[in-house]
Amino acid sequence: MPRGRPLKGGTGGPNARDGQRPLLADAHAHPGRCFLRGLPADDPAAALLGGDTSDRAIDEIRASGVGLVAFATVADLRVLRPDPVVGIRAHRPFEPGEARADHDRQLRALAELTAREDVTPVLGSGDVRRARAGNTLGLLLACEGGDFLEGRIDGVEEAYAAGARSITLVHYRVNELGDIQTEPPMHGGLTPFGAEVVREMNRLGMIVDLAHATFEVTRDVLAVSDAPVMISHSHLASPGREHPRLLEREHALAVTRSGGLVGAWPAGAALASFDDYVEEILRMVEVLGVEHVAIGTDMDANYRPVLSHYGELPTLAEALRDRGLGPEETALVMGGNLARLVGEVLR
Repeated sequence: MPRGRPLKGGTGGPNARDGQRPLLADAHAHPGRCFLRGLPADDPAAALLGGDTSDRAIDEIRASGVGLVAFATVADLRVLRPDPVVGIRAHRPFEPGEARADHDRQLRALAELTAREDVTPVLGSGDVRRARAGNTLGLLLACEGGDFLEGRIDGVEEAYAAGARSITLVHYRVNELGDIQTEPPMHGGLTPFGAEVVREMNRLGMIVDLAHATFEVTRDVLAVSDAPVMISHSHLASPGREHPRLLEREHALAVTRSGGLVGAWPAGAALASFDDYVEEILRMVEVLGVEHVAIGTDMDANYRPVLSHYGELPTLAEALRDRGLGPEETALVMGGNLARLVGEVLR
């Protein structure tokens, strides 16, 4: 296996040398279906998905020893519907102002979670380390999909002011920023507005997340961005295990060669078991390098997950060590790499 270099000093990448257990972290999740928080119980989305249990989810995350989790909104929530062919897709256009209004509701709801005494909002480069020192959960607020911008560049700074520190540019709707993996291309890559959004995120110090984006969008973002990016939840395609959401090697390598990360995604789209997930992480380490692989569970909104609760993350770390990944390498994959990226990008 490729051996990882030690974490850079001052980048917020805690590991065993801090006198603490290695950090366990998740680059992308929706714990307790937090994107439903604030909806009435009879709302169709809440009724379909079972409602919000995000406070209980935080208790479970902390009990499992996980120290950093990206809690993601779902910007296109109101127009999504299950689809028998592709799984999920946007089934109608947004009404004027609808995307922004629902996303504002989600941001307000998640702000309530960051106000808990046992949570430290990750707003700056040193907050992961501060969360660990205070024995609190580091909560990185992320927005899945730039639909809420509705073509307004000032919406990026508004999201930043509300505590968001990462935006996944696209989700299940082809929006004003670029194309997605699960629908035919409409833009041929990143749009001019999408490029403007990336530059604004760089200026503010926000992590650009390219999950769900096509290779063409990824290529164009890398040409614009002056900071490393991530694909928070996906993994490599392989013969017999293919899916539109998975990455060809050159797609993933384009991100990692630019200093970014790919979060290993424990989804049933191409994996059948927990052991399959362990094998895929090891393959990603072999292909991409141990410094460029993280964990991105998509918790509580994943498709047929092969890892379904945070109590399994310590078991995952043990399984990687049992398969020959060294302690330092395992620490990088399980949390150190994500902490380093946070430290490099956030102000």
